[in-house]
Amino acid sequence: QVQLVESGGGLVQAGESLRLSCTASGSIFSIKYMGWYRQVAGQQRELVAAITANGGTASATSVKDRFTISRDSAKNTVYLQMSSLKPEDTAVYYCKFVLFDPRGADYDYWGQGTQVTVSS
Repeated sequence: QVQLVESGGGLVQAGESLRLSCTASGSIFSIKYMGWYRQVAGQQRELVAAITANGGTASATSVKDRFTISRDSAKNTVYLQMSSLKPEDTAVYYCKFVLFDPRGADYDYWGQGTQVTVSS
């Protein structure tokens, strides 16, 4: 079993910064992909940023130049540094890990979600 634990959400004012963390624990063979998603009530979950096993990154247009995804492979942790936050960034943020098992099959795991609220 694999568990993901997120931390770092909260209430901030527009223009401020937050850093989210997500750490995976349990039976981890290897990591294929780590990502951050967000969801507003009544809307679909959307990709915010992602980082692959070889370090390649991608991010949504709406957060480019403001959010940065990074990882600490030794700690099985992924971070999302969010700067210049805007009210429209308000959402529940979820981390996702895609892990390989020894046979090469991959599996998705999600964090519990952390609320980020940006006031204007």
